[in-house]
Amino acid sequence: MKIAAIDTLKADAGWRNYDFVKITCEDGTVGWAEFNEGFGAPGVGTVIRELAPRLIGQSVNDHERAYALLYCATRPAAGGVTALGLGAIENAMLDAKAKRLGVPVYELLGGKVRDKVRVYWSHCDTWRITRPEFYPPAITSLDDVKAMGREVREKGFTALKTNLAMFDEDGPQVWRAGFGAPFAPELNVERKMLRGIREHLEAFREGAGPDIDILLDLNFNARTEGYIRILREIADLGLFWVEIDNYDAKGLRLIRDRSTLPISSCETLLGLRDFMPFFNERAMDVAIIDAVWNGVWQSMKIAAVAEAHEMNVAPHNFYGHLCSMQNLHFCAAVPNLRIMEIDVDRLAWDDELFTVVPKIVDGYLTVPDTPGWGTEPDEAAIRAHPPRGTGGLMSGK
Repeated sequence: MKIAAIDTLKADAGWRNYDFVKITCEDGTVGWAEFNEGFGAPGVGTVIRELAPRLIGQSVNDHERAYALLYCATRPAAGGVTALGLGAIENAMLDAKAKRLGVPVYELLGGKVRDKVRVYWSHCDTWRITRPEFYPPAITSLDDVKAMGREVREKGFTALKTNLAMFDEDGPQVWRAGFGAPFAPELNVERKMLRGIREHLEAFREGAGPDIDILLDLNFNARTEGYIRILREIADLGLFWVEIDNYDAKGLRLIRDRSTLPISSCETLLGLRDFMPFFNERAMDVAIIDAVWNGVWQSMKIAAVAEAHEMNVAPHNFYGHLCSMQNLHFCAAVPNLRIMEIDVDRLAWDDELFTVVPKIVDGYLTVPDTPGWGTEPDEAAIRAHPPRGTGGLMSGK
């Protein structure tokens, strides 16, 4: 069936926007995908709209051909927002193709390996510190951190991930220097920060108890020397993994060699070519793949190469419910899965925006058996929540 139209839509997501691409086929079948422009990628919607005419009249089934065609058209500027646009289009094509066939998307990926996927509670306390107006109750002290650790356990989750945060007499601070908050481009790690990181993690452990896995995301917030200092400070805390963003494969391998804790990385990489130096260096223990940015079909290729290097993968996932479902189908089909990220703290109106909400039971996400992704945006609800001007990192907040 041929593609008749490709459109983009936005909705207010509190401190950011949700972005969607909608593919309509000549027979009325609609395929959806979620993407995001607010995290260093302004202009993805423009990429989609500029490339759309090349796909009008093409078969929605031929997503590999469409991806190759669009890659050829954008080869001189491949990567970046261009790659994100290609991934979003391919994901929407997968949804439409699966709906036309009457099968879940994971059937197009080789079928499901598992019926449920273990998830970890991501940004645990981070959103309640930085954006309590959207994610109450506010976290103001280490006692609040302990209470949230208990909440994670009592709600049946088996793992949580937090970010780099410190607490003192002035209250909590989430350190995001890698993203300019605060603006400290030298990215130095000092003694006060080391003490704060340890106290933060110890508070979570006290609240969550001994059986909850704790993950730490350091993002781009240090350089090689600083990451090594942090890893030495927390070496005895038995973390599930420490997540590090680093564009130097050899530098990341140096960090991993000096760490007794597992290292995960690569969530911002786009395309198999970007991943190859990290695989060749054995630079991380777990490869994080953003299947929303790369496209689920392309992400399966990356995961296959990870498996050839005896490495498991995990998805990068902190967007809306549609993104969670896209990543869930990836997780259902990929053999070498470690665990899946998901945000549990949600906006008050999140569930209104989607026809089906992901189902979490005892810390596991249930894999749906309905055609396509298993959910789609509600267009009336999107119109009722018009987008803000600028959000995410682009807002400077």
